[in-house]
Amino acid sequence: MASLFANVLKAHQWIYENSNGLVGHKLLFGNPTLLLRTVGRRTGKERTSALTYAQDHEDYLVTASNGGSPKPPGWLANVKAKADCEIQVGTTRIPVTATATYPNDPEYARRFQLVDKVNQGRYTRYQKMTTRPIAVVVLTPR
Repeated sequence: MASLFANVLKAHQWIYENSNGLVGHKLLFGNPTLLLRTVGRRTGKERTSALTYAQDHEDYLVTASNGGSPKPPGWLANVKAKADCEIQVGTTRIPVTATATYPNDPEYARRFQLVDKVNQGRYTRYQKMTTRPIAVVVLTPR
């Protein structure tokens, strides 16, 4: 079942990218989705990840949940290594600066609630599946 879901996510991202954002923003479960473009910290190659997001005023919020896996997603290490990256929301590309936040941040709980609500409580379930704190990454337009 997990591999089926992974394939659905890959297909969603492919459609989003190859339609130049005309299709994909709200394709999967109706969740608003953005494309996060980072640079691989080891390879130097562009990497793209389709992620559910919430908005917090002008900022975009995404979670490094990796489906509740014990390991965080690779894109998290990429944005920690190079915070300046790009998002695409629908057809609009936006340069952003990424900042990972954790439970010790005073705004973390509020931000986690925002993204969890958009994703129908899935992030709360994912947090229960892992002992690592799931980062909420704040993407601030530059």
